[in-house]
Amino acid sequence: MALAFFSLAIFLFLSLDSDYFTSSVSAAAGSPGVQVTYGSVIKLMHEKTKFRLHSHDVPYGSGSGQQSVTGFPNVDDANSYWVVHPVADTSVKQGDTIQSGTVIRLQHMKTRKWLHSHLHASPISGNLEVSCYGGETQSDTGDNWKLEIEGKANIWRQDQKFRLQHVDTGAYLHSHDKKYQRIAGGQQEVCGVKEKGRDNVWLAAEGVYLPVSDGKAESS
Repeated sequence: MALAFFSLAIFLFLSLDSDYFTSSVSAAAGSPGVQVTYGSVIKLMHEKTKFRLHSHDVPYGSGSGQQSVTGFPNVDDANSYWVVHPVADTSVKQGDTIQSGTVIRLQHMKTRKWLHSHLHASPISGNLEVSCYGGETQSDTGDNWKLEIEGKANIWRQDQKFRLQHVDTGAYLHSHDKKYQRIAGGQQEVCGVKEKGRDNVWLAAEGVYLPVSDGKAESS
């Protein structure tokens, strides 16, 4: 699907300065029940540790050497925003809701690379490495993740527990309290593991949520 369908979300994000997002984070310990739609720019919070899924333009020193992905402790960090996309060539439109079982992609807002995994070992635990890879015109099946919502809910909403299962490897997006010693800020490892558990449960947190109907972004 053409990336142009998501230009509104990108425009909204780039048009709003860091003070806006800081105030949004403070004000909204969220609007529970807001639906996560395609084109939304959101943070993903690890349910157990409360760290945000994070990336920056720093490569792994081992494994694939691709852009690293970590868990970040601070709420107001701009490198923790992700744009929600469908898989390539899927006929959905901006603002469509997302059902449990849907395969999605997450694009890192700052670097434009995709949340990715593969069979390289993660640096600390030796599980599967999770990285950022590709770009605006470069994406492959290693960027595909299946949404699994906890409980009986079928539509993805903010503050709702979910897992992301990597399609190619079958591993779940996972984090834990194992921290990098040489990375500033107390960042923790993000990796992929095959077993379901509490350490691979996440929630949609702060961000710009594109609504289903009226075309105005909801900030939370």
